[in-house]
Amino acid sequence: MSETVPKKQPPLWLALTPCAVLLALIGANVYLFGDDSSAGPNQMALLFSGVFVALLGRFILKLRYRDIESRAIKSIVLAMEAVLILMIVGCLIGLWILSGIVPTMIYHGIRVLTPTVFLPVACIVCAIVSLAVGSSWSTMGTVGIALLGIGAALGFPAPLVAGAIISGAYFGDKMSPLSDTTNLAPGIAGSELFTHIRHMFYTTIPSFTLTLLLFTAVSLFYTPGEFSATSVSGILAGIENSFTVRWYLLLVPALVIVLAARGVPAIPALVAGALLGAAAALVFQPLQFVTEQGAAMPWSERYVLLVMTAYEGFSLDSGHEVVDALLSRGGLAGMYDTIALIMTAMLFGGAMEATGLMPRIARAILSRVRGAGSLIIATITTSALFNIFVAEQYLAIVLPGRMYRNAYKQYNMEPRNLSRALEDGGTLTSVLVPWNTCGAFAASVLGVSTFAYLPFCFFNLLSPVVAIVMAGMHIGIKTLPANPDATAE
Repeated sequence: MSETVPKKQPPLWLALTPCAVLLALIGANVYLFGDDSSAGPNQMALLFSGVFVALLGRFILKLRYRDIESRAIKSIVLAMEAVLILMIVGCLIGLWILSGIVPTMIYHGIRVLTPTVFLPVACIVCAIVSLAVGSSWSTMGTVGIALLGIGAALGFPAPLVAGAIISGAYFGDKMSPLSDTTNLAPGIAGSELFTHIRHMFYTTIPSFTLTLLLFTAVSLFYTPGEFSATSVSGILAGIENSFTVRWYLLLVPALVIVLAARGVPAIPALVAGALLGAAAALVFQPLQFVTEQGAAMPWSERYVLLVMTAYEGFSLDSGHEVVDALLSRGGLAGMYDTIALIMTAMLFGGAMEATGLMPRIARAILSRVRGAGSLIIATITTSALFNIFVAEQYLAIVLPGRMYRNAYKQYNMEPRNLSRALEDGGTLTSVLVPWNTCGAFAASVLGVSTFAYLPFCFFNLLSPVVAIVMAGMHIGIKTLPANPDATAE
């Protein structure tokens, strides 16, 4: 059975009404609940807003309810891979802490890094790993967890460290030829992969350079309040007393990075990492598998401990408050709030698409385009809006790409301009939205609310701004050659 669509274009005020309702509810939740707004209140706001959109579609636009429901469910299905990755990462974090992998990364990181270089180095490390694996999610869920612990040990606030991790991870994700979004954007725009990557240098290199300068300045002039040689020594001793710290445990995350770099999909690579973490725990952490009487656990109890650590996360009671806070985390169950946030966000976005309200907003933006520069600005703005109101990074690239592709041809602009704008507006702003799949993932894995780390995601904030400024100044805009037989590049 075919799905119905609005018989006529809905008015702009009607398209903007659900957006206003959602933003009002989210704003009230943040004001009333603070950092806990994503632990239930925002899910309810998205659910209510989705139902509200469906009611508008049924009674104002006269659409069939079943068609709206079907499109909304299909939208939720699009996020199932993200949900599965989130669940596996939760298991992986718990098992990697139990096995001593994360404690070993934190231990050696604390010994090597100092507060004066930590933030830019953390950003660069995440950029390198993300370039190699092509995934900001894998980077945040592996080395990002360790860097967050190192930063806490050095006295840096978690939101500031999370900003450095996310900035580096998204630089690599944006520029890596292995990244799904880096391949998706030129595919939608009609550009070529490496042409697209080279064209992104115009906006990405200045943005990342400014990002590193900002993090360097913060590291040089910011004095971590809780940092002291004594406190660091206490953390190192606490880790040594609770875990067997061996350098070869780092081979497990190294293997996961190699698998991802060789093109193994995220889910099997992360499952392999979780299983290797469980095996490493059994082999290298015998102290974790003893009874209260000090005897070795029977194998049945060891299995129970591994399963419950993967599901509920790792809990440490070493008597050292900072170490316990650093290493008591992870578990599939801890991801439920985030999964609910993703599903309700996709419900709202699917309903907005099904009723034609989100395309109506995009058409209103396109109608104000008056030149090549303003078209690029419109693309970046629309992609960011799709991240907010459709709540899925891939849709924020695909839908504006399809909508604006012909407009770029009309303005005699090469497809690489469109693909770069989709990345600047779609890829980078996704992690700044709490109910977007990317923002929900980062907040859940790093344990820092989206609104807390948002001001410190310098690269994600600067790159769209730099792109808009350059578009307004007509810098880095490639036009189609006058001679049809001329080679573009």
